[in-house]
Amino acid sequence: MKRILVVDDDKTLRMMLKRHLEKQGFVVEEADSGVEALNLFKRDPPDLVVSDVMMPLMDGFEFCRRLRTNPAGKLVPFIFLSSKGELDDRIEGHAIGADDYLIKPFEPLELVAKIEAQLERSRRIHAEMIRLMQQFTPQTSPPTSTQKESVQPIHDPAQGWHRHRGESEDLNPMQPEPLPLTPAEARVFWEVIQGHPNKQIAARLVISPRTVQTHLSRILSKLGLENRSQLVRFAFEHGYRPGSEPEPN
Repeated sequence: MKRILVVDDDKTLRMMLKRHLEKQGFVVEEADSGVEALNLFKRDPPDLVVSDVMMPLMDGFEFCRRLRTNPAGKLVPFIFLSSKGELDDRIEGHAIGADDYLIKPFEPLELVAKIEAQLERSRRIHAEMIRLMQQFTPQTSPPTSTQKESVQPIHDPAQGWHRHRGESEDLNPMQPEPLPLTPAEARVFWEVIQGHPNKQIAARLVISPRTVQTHLSRILSKLGLENRSQLVRFAFEHGYRPGSEPEPN
């Protein structure tokens, strides 16, 4: 189920939204300010954020700005839900990174429709990233019967790739450079470039989503990248492709 983070200092409204969204099959987390929302996001990023603008401690605009500077928060769908309905407010909301802006009072069904539309858009982006990776995967000619007998796999976990003994160099022209990652970071790297979200990676590797995010942040820092999209592009441009990761020890 998709997780929605609802950020609003109005407790009654948060409870109403929580009940309504849970009836639609979503898992809902709540925060009463941008400060609390950032802490929740760092602990376990949600699939989408719905946020008010006028809040104490940190308003929605500042929350959105800070979220978009976080590598994990750059592509998360973000919807403002606010009584600030002036044109300038809506323009500012979109300018700092919001994907949609709904004015209070609102129809709950419209909010659900906007949430589903943003999640579907996120799914399409995710699918396109995978398609591009598959499209740019180098194709090799099938080995002859003689080659099949002599080809034996050689795994190099430090380099994050494998080839076969006896394989011609021109059959695999893109030999990736060694990854400057720890074994744990390398496992997360291979999961991320296959398009798996943090929650799924956590389940597959039997670690917490927060640990996945910590590893991902370190991976991005070591490779000089800003977000998951850049990481996926880096992977297929440098020859790191799904199916070529080393076998686990």
